[in-house]
Amino acid sequence: MNDLPPAGAPTGDVATVRDGQSTTGRYAGPVAGLPPQTGLTTDTAVFTEAYAVVPRTVMRDIVTSYLPGWEGMRMWMLARPLSGFAETFSQYIVELAEGGGCDTPDEDPEIEHAMFVTGGTLRVTIDGTDHSLTPGGFAYVPPGIEWSLRNVTPGEAGFHWWRKRWQPVKGVSRPDPIVAQEQDISPSPMPDTDGAWATTRFMNPADLRHDMHITVVTFKPGGSIPFAETHVMEHGLFVLEGKAVYRLNRDWVEVGPGDFMWLRAFCPQACYAGGPGPFRYLLYKDVNRHAALWPNR
Repeated sequence: MNDLPPAGAPTGDVATVRDGQSTTGRYAGPVAGLPPQTGLTTDTAVFTEAYAVVPRTVMRDIVTSYLPGWEGMRMWMLARPLSGFAETFSQYIVELAEGGGCDTPDEDPEIEHAMFVTGGTLRVTIDGTDHSLTPGGFAYVPPGIEWSLRNVTPGEAGFHWWRKRWQPVKGVSRPDPIVAQEQDISPSPMPDTDGAWATTRFMNPADLRHDMHITVVTFKPGGSIPFAETHVMEHGLFVLEGKAVYRLNRDWVEVGPGDFMWLRAFCPQACYAGGPGPFRYLLYKDVNRHAALWPNR
């Protein structure tokens, strides 16, 4: 896959990302390639005891990974469980060449999966049923369900992929598969914000079968999280569009399209959306389960 052209945002309904902005104003992706030898090494990348910032500018060819059994793929691994830090999930950005994909993406029957398409068209087969996902498309695959994925675009395709070990509870059944399109879901405005802050939900918050939520959070220019959120949920945030100043623990960090933030539980957070357009990000959080009282269980 090293002979692939630079990723940017994969071809298809979403055009190439230039200077961190999608030319269609929708879904940013990795910059890929390598910077020139004359480039400066100063960046916003940081890893602390409470949070990490992985800016788009460090998502280069040299840090891509590959998986056995996949064809025509490479990926950027944004999050993975680490001792003393993240505990609940992994998150990848996957780039697929034309025809690329896998018939057995994960053989662990305890793992649940979610995908969000940023470019191209994917054929996702879940329990024998084919689904076509275009940019903004979302799929959730419960644990123990057979599934496969293939790029059917004449060109590259790209998607985010979350993996989590589902936590069973007595009397609670396994969730059903979900296939949805962001554009078809009405965002839910946060109370008392006059629509300045809204959330597009792919999972029903009242469905306690789910132990994780994937959402798209949108702020209008000038919108904000007006207090320091401090809570048990672990977060992964990937900026799709726009810019903001985000508070992470005690620090304020400017973030833009293609940047990723990783917040451990109880890390204080807040933000101000900078404009001129909306600030939007993909959000992961773990929900609806007891806190584990012993390691790795």
